[in-house]
Amino acid sequence: MSDYDKPLVWIQGEVKSPPFSAATRIKAGFLLRRLQKGDMLEMPDSRPMPSIGKNCHELRVNDKNKTWRIIYFIDDDAIVFLEVFAKKTQKTPKEVIEVCKKRLTRYKQ
Repeated sequence: MSDYDKPLVWIQGEVKSPPFSAATRIKAGFLLRRLQKGDMLEMPDSRPMPSIGKNCHELRVNDKNKTWRIIYFIDDDAIVFLEVFAKKTQKTPKEVIEVCKKRLTRYKQ
């Protein structure tokens, strides 16, 4: 990590094998490293989540039999991870959105 990389702050969740396959964990790690370096990821890898808050996004990582989502917030000095979950429907569950809003509020305090 260089002096210019943003630290990764995990409030909830982790990326490990299992439950992620080894290949998916590597893909997620590559995307997380890009975020750390300051890259702005776009579809299909990431999409904004304004329903959670400003600068919140959903990282999209496909596994063999699951679709993983990593909800993150881009702060001025860190990348903050609010939730990691296997997505089972097209729409992000309301419970996930609400818990991420609460975690983001606590983080900002």
